[in-house]
Amino acid sequence: MPPVFDSPFQDKLGELLSWRRDVRRFRTDALPEPLLAKLISLMELSPSVGHSQPWRWLRIDGAAQRAAVQASFSRCNAEALSDYEGERAALYARLKLEGLREAPVQFAVFCDHGTLQGHGLGRRTMPEMLDYSVVAAITQFWLAARAHGVGVGWVSILDPEEVRHIAGAPPGWKLVAYLCVGFPVEEHDVPELVQAGWEKGRS
Repeated sequence: MPPVFDSPFQDKLGELLSWRRDVRRFRTDALPEPLLAKLISLMELSPSVGHSQPWRWLRIDGAAQRAAVQASFSRCNAEALSDYEGERAALYARLKLEGLREAPVQFAVFCDHGTLQGHGLGRRTMPEMLDYSVVAAITQFWLAARAHGVGVGWVSILDPEEVRHIAGAPPGWKLVAYLCVGFPVEEHDVPELVQAGWEKGRS
């Protein structure tokens, strides 16, 4: 018999969704490896087109690798700042948009566009379903992490090709996300960008 998800569980699920945040401020203490392995195993339960499971998680641990990722972020972030002017530029410059120096665990997550698993089922007319399958897996990992008190931050201000080379990924793999993972310094149910007032004064 399938499980019955009662009202208390449904309420807790709502709380989980409400408290899922993009974390940029991490404690530097290590994440227990058994816990990380559990989160990865829960991620692997995610749906994928044609059961292709195209996600490829490469852990970035080396000091040289991490320094190269930080350099890519710094350059891309400076370029992004130049797109803004006045008060918006000043606010952007104050935002903390990554946890690359603090997060104890970091992953470059790729989509393997050359995967043979699934035999192409479901993606002839929508090949982008491979990428969407990886996004779904990341979301599942994120929610599982939050349920275990672990924070996740998705860093997108990076050059994808630079990160692919840094991670040593094959040419057929497309970068979908760079994730920082660890215990958060603090937790909020309001997104940090909302707290910072980023959406105020939009035209």
